[in-house]
Amino acid sequence: MIAWWQIALLTLYAGYQILDELQIYSAMSSPVFAGLISGLVMGDMKAGLLIGASTQLMVLGVGTFGGASKIDANSGTILATAFSVSAGMKPEAAVAAIAVPVASIMIQTDILARFSNTFFAHRIDKMVDQNNYKGIERYFLAGALPWALSRMIPVGLALAFGGGFVTDLAHVLNTSWKWLGDGLATAGAVLPAVGFAILLHYLPLKKHFPYLIMGFVFTVLFTTLFGSIQTLGTAVAGVAKGFTASFNGLSMLAMALIAFAFAAISYQQTTKLHDIAVGNGNTDAASGTATNKTNEQGEITDDEL
Repeated sequence: MIAWWQIALLTLYAGYQILDELQIYSAMSSPVFAGLISGLVMGDMKAGLLIGASTQLMVLGVGTFGGASKIDANSGTILATAFSVSAGMKPEAAVAAIAVPVASIMIQTDILARFSNTFFAHRIDKMVDQNNYKGIERYFLAGALPWALSRMIPVGLALAFGGGFVTDLAHVLNTSWKWLGDGLATAGAVLPAVGFAILLHYLPLKKHFPYLIMGFVFTVLFTTLFGSIQTLGTAVAGVAKGFTASFNGLSMLAMALIAFAFAAISYQQTTKLHDIAVGNGNTDAASGTATNKTNEQGEITDDEL
């Protein structure tokens, strides 16, 4: 059972997260942060982070261009975490059975919010013609209302009235339809790999595949190395009571710094080659030795710097 105050807090956060994504940019609108907030509110931060991280990986390669709508992974994470904790559903199953369908359905409310917001956009245009700055500010702020309500209303209604249905669903998936529950859990565990596949599809891997290989190898080696050290330390501690040293695994921050170092090296090398090519193009254009790089209007035609 979800308490009324939990419904209120999660509903308010659902309204805030879309505004943060559009204007504030504090990173509180990411799925992993939605999982953290939902987990704290529901009293199980581990489940919230697991669901949030899974949906975060699922949408790594998803973006919007030209005002297009995308799946709302944040709202899906909120509902999946709330129902997973309250109904005792496995986090992996909650991702597949709740987070993904909700994220897809919320595309419709996103479109509705965009249509509703055109009213305020036209009012702002009118205020601009009248040089009414107060009116511009007023309608600009009012434009946040359809966006917030497009998330708050569905999430609030689902939390308030969907608890019984989700509880029954979780019971069925854990008993008579356990085969289906196990399948959904497996699908939920695979979804992050799908997100990585989408991301890799859009990255320039043909040009930078050595870094991909090195990153994969380093991750496997460090994971194996630190995992073996931790196992050895645990075994020694079990035999020698005076052994108090602790061994920790390589943190994600350390892996991110390694990746950043490789990215910085690649950027410096590519920028240097670009500068050389541009210089050759300016000083010896007739020789045709420049590999890139600029057209007659001075536009960079290469795909990257």
